[in-house]
Amino acid sequence: MKPRITLAKLAAVSACAMLLAACVSSQMPISPANDDVDAAPPPPTVAANGSSDEQAASCDLDAIQYAIGEPFDAAGFSQLKSDSGVQQVRVLRPGDMATMDHRPDRLNIHLDDQDGIEALRCG
Repeated sequence: MKPRITLAKLAAVSACAMLLAACVSSQMPISPANDDVDAAPPPPTVAANGSSDEQAASCDLDAIQYAIGEPFDAAGFSQLKSDSGVQQVRVLRPGDMATMDHRPDRLNIHLDDQDGIEALRCG
């Protein structure tokens, strides 16, 4: 008896071949400087004494301790950002997932279930 290749089998094999071809990794081209694609920030420079430019941009928690226990709103967000001297602010509600990367220039605002400020942390 001769094996028969049906149209459905041929279509399935073709689909698998196309999926495998799509999975082949290729090196992404480096975008030119005049491209409008956002580039990753350069790594921090480290001085001879071991300090980095990121450490100079750290946040000031002492200046914003007044906000703990207060309700969180848009005006408070701007005030906390300026008072702490940070470049970035991340708001975390209960159950939110967050990356574990340490950024001295980022303020983390931890909220409770009623959007009250529970804790303030740098990093």
